[in-house]
Amino acid sequence: MLLVLKLELSPTAPSLADAVAQSVRDGAAAGELVPGTTYSVYQLAELLGVSRSPVREGLLRLAEAGLVTIIRNRGFQVLLPQAHDIEEIMEIRLALEPPAARRAAESGTETQHAGIREALGTMATASTRDDEAVFWPADRALHDRLLRAAGNARAAAIIEQLRGTTALLGPPTTASGRTLAEILAEHEPVVDAVLRRDGVTAEQAMRTHLERTGHLLVRHLR
Repeated sequence: MLLVLKLELSPTAPSLADAVAQSVRDGAAAGELVPGTTYSVYQLAELLGVSRSPVREGLLRLAEAGLVTIIRNRGFQVLLPQAHDIEEIMEIRLALEPPAARRAAESGTETQHAGIREALGTMATASTRDDEAVFWPADRALHDRLLRAAGNARAAAIIEQLRGTTALLGPPTTASGRTLAEILAEHEPVVDAVLRRDGVTAEQAMRTHLERTGHLLVRHLR
């Protein structure tokens, strides 16, 4: 339901239009915005407490990314990503994240490495409890911290937006057919290599994880 959508400015959504776009992404990922249902621009603006201008701008950005379709004089509808969308997203992630893992291993600070270790620990604890509500934020935090340890905050922001798109497919355990324990096991060699400052192994382990994730997501859609 639209009534629970919230608008929050953040480093990844610094403007009102960005925040509107993120609110729509979050609402769609949570199942509050249903594909095929038409929602009013006026209703969304009132709900989020902003004028229609940033709402329209945010929706145009989502439309350019293929996440919504705008229906003239009526509103907008959420679109689920298709197989080719996921292939494009994973291609971008593969270009950015494996080399970032290598740089995080070779040049990340001890404090940054501690944050990466902490995120993996949270994932591990959540995995034993089968707690997806804790696991997935920790997963996102781990990838984000690796990118930032590599010194690339812009890449971190890009990846966060791309992950927002894949989240529209539903819980990753459902979309990819893996358990939390299996997903955790793919992250462990990445973090282990980073903490040992073995850049080559960290890069390869991240590449293996992303390639497997992309393959399973595309297979699920097809």
